[in-house]
Amino acid sequence: MDKDFFLIQKMKSGDEEAMECFVQQYYPVILKYCRYHIQDREYAKDITQETFERFFGRLPEYRYMGKTVNYLYVIAGNLCKSFYQKKTELVMEELPEQEENPMEEIPNQLDVETAVGRLPDELSEVVILYYFQGIKLKEIAQILQIGLPLVKYRMKKAKKQLRTLLGEEEGI
Repeated sequence: MDKDFFLIQKMKSGDEEAMECFVQQYYPVILKYCRYHIQDREYAKDITQETFERFFGRLPEYRYMGKTVNYLYVIAGNLCKSFYQKKTELVMEELPEQEENPMEEIPNQLDVETAVGRLPDELSEVVILYYFQGIKLKEIAQILQIGLPLVKYRMKKAKKQLRTLLGEEEGI
C-alpha cells in the first residue's frame, strides 16, 4: 500500500494532522492546475480551497483506488468548468504596454497560456495536465475517463492548433 492509503484511513478516523499533511502534499499541484484554468490568482485559490472542501466532504464514502491526486484533479476540473459557466464576465487587469523587443516573435509564458486558453476545453485540458502538471498520458486518460488513443489524438490536435495560434511552423 502507498502513503495515500494510510493517510486516507487516518483522515477517515478524524485525524486532523493527517488532513493537514494531505493538504500540504497536494495543495501546490492543485493550485497550479487551477491557475492554468483560471487566470485570476484569487479565484484559483478559492477553487483550490473548494476542491479540498469537497474532497473532505465526500471522504466518508471515498474508496481508495490509487492515485488520489487524480480524484482531486477531477474535482478541480469540474469546479473550473462551473466557474466559467457561472461567470458572465471576468474582469481582467490591463497589461502595461511592452516596448519593442527583438525577441517578440518567441512566445513567452503569457502567450502560451493565452493560446492554451483559446483551445477548446477538451484540448486545453489535455495540454494543461500533460505539459503544466507533468501527468502521463495514461493517467490523463484515467482522470478524464476516456481512452488513451483519444488522449493522444487530442494532444496531437492541440499541438497543431497551438502552432497556429502561436504562429510557429515547428515545435511544441
